[in-house]
Amino acid sequence: MKNNHDHIRLTSAEMGKLWVTYTGNTMAKCVLSYYLRHIEDQDIKKVIKNALNLSETLVENIKEIFIQENFPIPIGCTQEDVNLDAPRLFSDEFYLHYLKYTSKAGMSIYSIAIPLMTREDIRDFFINALNSTVNLITEVNNVLMAKGFLIKPPQIPTPQKVDFIKKQNYLNGFFGDIRPLHALEIAHLDDNIDNNITSKALLIGFSQVAKSEKIRDFFIRGKEMTNKHIEISSQQLHKDNLPSPPLLDDLVSESTFSPFSDKLMLAHKVEMFSMKTRTVGNAISLNGRRDLGAMYSKFLTDIGLYVEDAANIMIDNGWMEQPPKAADRDNLASK
Repeated sequence: MKNNHDHIRLTSAEMGKLWVTYTGNTMAKCVLSYYLRHIEDQDIKKVIKNALNLSETLVENIKEIFIQENFPIPIGCTQEDVNLDAPRLFSDEFYLHYLKYTSKAGMSIYSIAIPLMTREDIRDFFINALNSTVNLITEVNNVLMAKGFLIKPPQIPTPQKVDFIKKQNYLNGFFGDIRPLHALEIAHLDDNIDNNITSKALLIGFSQVAKSEKIRDFFIRGKEMTNKHIEISSQQLHKDNLPSPPLLDDLVSESTFSPFSDKLMLAHKVEMFSMKTRTVGNAISLNGRRDLGAMYSKFLTDIGLYVEDAANIMIDNGWMEQPPKAADRDNLASK
C-alpha cells in the first residue's frame, strides 16, 4: 500500500480497527496453515488457500502502515502458537463451517470500520478487506452448497398482501396470544444457532487438546453454555414447526494432541465470543417479541461473564496485549 498521508496522524478509530484486524489475522494465519496440513478435499483446499492468502495480505498491509506511522507492531499469534505437525483435529467439512463463522466476524469489523475512517488510504484498505472477505464467504457458501453441506434458513409462506400491525399483543411472548415468529426473528435465530454450532464444535476440539487443566475446564464450560443457547434458540423455531441447523460435533476427531497453544485457543474464543455479542445485539434490534428479547438479554449476560473470565485468565498468564489507549492525563499531572 502506498501512503500519501504522512502528515495526517492515525485517529483512535483507525488505530483500534487496524490493531484488531492485525492481531485477528495473525491468529487466522496460524489456524489456516494448520488446516492446510490436514486436508484431502481439493475444492476445500483451494478455499483454505485463498483464505490464508487473504489473511497474509491483510497482515502485511497493516504492518506497512504501522512501520510508516512508527506504530509498534503487535505480536498477535506467531509460529510458536501452532504445531503444524500435530494430528488432524477437525474434518475437511468443518473447515468450511469455520470459515463461514470467522468470515462473518471479519465482515463485521471491516464494515463498521469503513464509515469511521477519515484517512483515504485506511478507508480504502478496509473497503478492500471487506470486498475480499465477501468474495471469500461467497466462495465458502458455494462449496458448502456444491458438497451438500449448506443448511438453508427455514422456508416460510410468501405474504398474500401488505398488512399492518393492529394490536399491542403483537409484542407478547410470555402470556396471552403469542404470534408466530416473523422473518427477521427467524433469520437471526437461525444465524445465531449456526454460529453456535460451529463455536461448540471448536470448543469440543479445544477442550480435548488444551494443556492447562484450568483452561480445559474453561472450554468445557463454554461448550455447555453454548449448547444451552443452541437448545433454547432451537426450541423457539420448533414451537413454530420450523427446523434448526444440526450440530457439527461429529466433525471433531478424537485427537488429544494440541495443534495450538493455550494462548491462541483462549484468544480465539475471546474474539469469537465478542463477535457473538454483536450478533445477539443485532438480533435484539430486529426483534419484536418480549420473550425473545429476554432470551437474548440472558445470552448477553452469559457471554459477557464468560469473556470477562477468559480475559482474566489471559491477563494472569501475561497473554493479553493492550490495544492503543488514550493518555492518562491524571497520571501525567501527578508526575
